Amino acid sequence: MAETRPTIRPTTRPRVWVSQPLFDEEVERLRQYFEVEAASEVTRYGSAELSARLAAVDGAVITLNEKVGATEIAAAPRLRAIANVGVGYNNLDLDALGTAGVIASNTPDVLTETTADLGFALLMAAARRIAESERWLRDGQWKQWSFKTMLGADVHGSTLGILGMGRIGQGIARRGALGFGMRVIYHNRSRLPEALEKESNARYVGFDELLAQSDHLVLVLPYSPQSHHLIDAAALARMKPTATLVNIARGGLVDELALADALANGRLGAAGLDVYEGEPSVRAELLAQRHVVLTPHIGSASLATRRAMMALAVDNLIAALGEGPRAGDPPNALNAAQVQAAKSGETTVGARKIGADKR
Repeated sequence: MAETRPTIRPTTRPRVWVSQPLFDEEVERLRQYFEVEAASEVTRYGSAELSARLAAVDGAVITLNEKVGATEIAAAPRLRAIANVGVGYNNLDLDALGTAGVIASNTPDVLTETTADLGFALLMAAARRIAESERWLRDGQWKQWSFKTMLGADVHGSTLGILGMGRIGQGIARRGALGFGMRVIYHNRSRLPEALEKESNARYVGFDELLAQSDHLVLVLPYSPQSHHLIDAAALARMKPTATLVNIARGGLVDELALADALANGRLGAAGLDVYEGEPSVRAELLAQRHVVLTPHIGSASLATRRAMMALAVDNLIAALGEGPRAGDPPNALNAAQVQAAKSGETTVGARKIGADKR
């Protein structure tokens, strides 16, 4: 009598989508656990296409370019996790994701020092008119020397203001105080513990005092509807006409038309911007200004840091989908309490928020 063998049914592994071309070795790490579809070229997704992509997968690794909310996950009942490659997450509707039982995560800490480097680089470049000087030289305008050519503002010994004193803000404060002998003042939604203030060599002040006293003001706070155009015409008018404004947070914090007008009419000395309200578009009014240094959202753009961000996002997704050494416990879940409450039928008072950092 022939031996009866048990029927072996093929197992279906979870499916994962990677929205943009990232590092191949990290995509391969995902393939150890999941069926993976990864974008081969940079793509801008509309809401309908995002919905279609998310409807077919259990998890996704996305970037700040992809905005995911209730509409995008309405037809995605199998979706269980979204891993955001970035510390900021205003592209995610955490309430909608939590209610749907979808774990969201981000990549804090690994980009702190690199982003602080870029913030200080923009401050230096704007204050000392470096980008403007290079354009002037390349255009062949260095015909004869003048004692007043390209006069900028000193950085050493000046007053550095920081709006948003999270990890990145503290990194900028240390660079200013220890490296350039700057007096550091800051404003935050909550004051830092005394030990952190001493470590950062920083003094807490009110918002209006921050604007009035800063020779160089760096924005490093999260974007929210409440902080929309926080730096508007009225705020710019309270700043020194010689001051430098640097934004490495989110474009929506600054009224860009008001900023362009202040620069054009000598009511502000200079600006350095890495983020814009309509990314990847940049307003013509800003492009026309000589006293502004513009970079294309490269705050975390060092090879080592971008690799670390991708690795952490992959760690988050693997764990959120119940695999790997931290199965069920993603290192940087943003809305774990909401997801748990949704599963048990309870209610929560909102998702976890991240201090005063961004990206």
